[in-house]
Amino acid sequence: MSRRVVLIRAVNVGGAKLPMADLRAMAEELGATNVSTYIASGNLLCEPPGAAATFDRALEKAITERFGYSREVISRSRDELAAALQAHPFEVSEPKFSYVYCLTGVPAADKVAAFAERQFGSDEFTVIGNDLHIRYVEGAGVSKLTAPVIAKGLGVQGTGRNLKTVQKLIDLADQDA
Repeated sequence: MSRRVVLIRAVNVGGAKLPMADLRAMAEELGATNVSTYIASGNLLCEPPGAAATFDRALEKAITERFGYSREVISRSRDELAAALQAHPFEVSEPKFSYVYCLTGVPAADKVAAFAERQFGSDEFTVIGNDLHIRYVEGAGVSKLTAPVIAKGLGVQGTGRNLKTVQKLIDLADQDA
């Protein structure tokens, strides 16, 4: 199997500590190879031992058992992540303010339509497949377009990475391709 980019939602924020050394060790214990992490925000690159979805659920379970909290694990192939980056529909004036927010699944059409009607200041967003694309005007930290609002509005969880991080994860996946 090829290397995948595995994203863990909301770690090392709000008390949900997940040391990257422990994340790498858990991935290896689950049979993953070619394991590495990028910055301390839940970015793992690895070759899972079997089906990606099976590995993702096993890693979720391992995190819950070891650390006592539940976090979604969402993975994408290098090509899926590159396609999401290429599909980003907004002008990028500052890559750190533009995000690909990987979702756990494709949200229902009625949820997407209702969510699209909402306003979050000047922030722009749109759903493309199983990704939410966002362009924050002043940054994610000051926006009302937050993870809980997204999860409730779209009916699926997700985790976002700015375009600079997405590109770096693609580059890291290419290094071992």
